[in-house]
Amino acid sequence: MRVPPHAKKVFTGTIFDVYQWEQEMYDGTTKTFEALKRPATIQIIPVSGERLFLSHEEQPSKSLCYTFLGGRQEQGEEPLSVAKRELLEEAGLESDDWELFKTYHADGKIEWDIYLFIARNAKKVQEASLDGGEKIEVVEVSFEQFLEKVDNPDFWGKMISDDIFRIKHDESKFTEFKEKLFG
Repeated sequence: MRVPPHAKKVFTGTIFDVYQWEQEMYDGTTKTFEALKRPATIQIIPVSGERLFLSHEEQPSKSLCYTFLGGRQEQGEEPLSVAKRELLEEAGLESDDWELFKTYHADGKIEWDIYLFIARNAKKVQEASLDGGEKIEVVEVSFEQFLEKVDNPDFWGKMISDDIFRIKHDESKFTEFKEKLFG
């Protein structure tokens, strides 16, 4: 859902803002509608040769799980810049071959974009520099292990993992996905 341009921001939160607007109903009456808006999230699948990297992480509000490396977009940042910053901070990795694989949009009454990047030729250039709310172990996996981890019900990032599950069951999309990952 996209917040309409005429909506009024009624609350500014740390991550979420609340917007309201009047909406005419089919019977001619008017009701107040409400939606949330938040900064985009950037997710990354780093690839090195035939290996991929996942985050095995824990955060104060999230128990230990596998997920993609990535983070929140700050005001004024471009998605690719966020991807490069987050990959370096969380894994100490850099890449010279980036591709935006897909942009996901949250369902329901929230405006939230999730950008999924592929970072081929990922190389370790420094130690990770985690913030105080992150405990991250970067795990290197084969493509088959990647699919197993992403398919696990405890994987954090359901929109993307659900999409990868659907891709697995469409031979042409699966071949295309693999080609994008490994070049």
